[in-house]
Amino acid sequence: MTTDVTAPWLIVGLGNPGPGYAANRHNVGFMVADLLAGRIGGSFKRAQKAQAQVLESRVGPMGPGSRRVVLAKPLSFMNLSGGPVAGLRDFYKVPTANIVAIHDELDIDYGTLRLKLGGGDNGHNGLKSMTKSMGPEYHRVRFGIGRPPGRMQVADFVLKDFSSVERKELDYLVDRAADAVECLVTEGLERAQSAYNS
Repeated sequence: MTTDVTAPWLIVGLGNPGPGYAANRHNVGFMVADLLAGRIGGSFKRAQKAQAQVLESRVGPMGPGSRRVVLAKPLSFMNLSGGPVAGLRDFYKVPTANIVAIHDELDIDYGTLRLKLGGGDNGHNGLKSMTKSMGPEYHRVRFGIGRPPGRMQVADFVLKDFSSVERKELDYLVDRAADAVECLVTEGLERAQSAYNS
């Protein structure tokens, strides 16, 4: 973990671009990134140096507790996320330990959050691509979507929209995930884990 508090953070919501994917379970990273952008009060712009939309701002209280952040949504498909993220890391000179990937997670129950630093990709194509490009030592905010019902294929499940039952809680859960990201960046992993890991 870097001790340089002046270094920027790169917060990456993972998803697939285009309106056809917008409400998919696989796009919950984009949903959290969009909510964070709304809180900041800015709008995403096309990055000049990478295939991504970005928003540069600060999070946290004004003064020494505030952190410089680059909020990003890769415009590649999920399984090619690593290239755009590595490009943004290099352009903004972000230490790998200051990168946060927000993504859907099959192996935890719907709405459960887990934050961690490093680890495997657990079959997630976005993480697989990021790890191939940069190594595994970045933060993850894992948003549980649960396992597919019955014999449904994983690929079909993640590319389906959240169910009507899930959507009743979705806004609250996305809001909580955004809180967890802000806590991670401003107060550190341990504090964020104790507050938001469930």
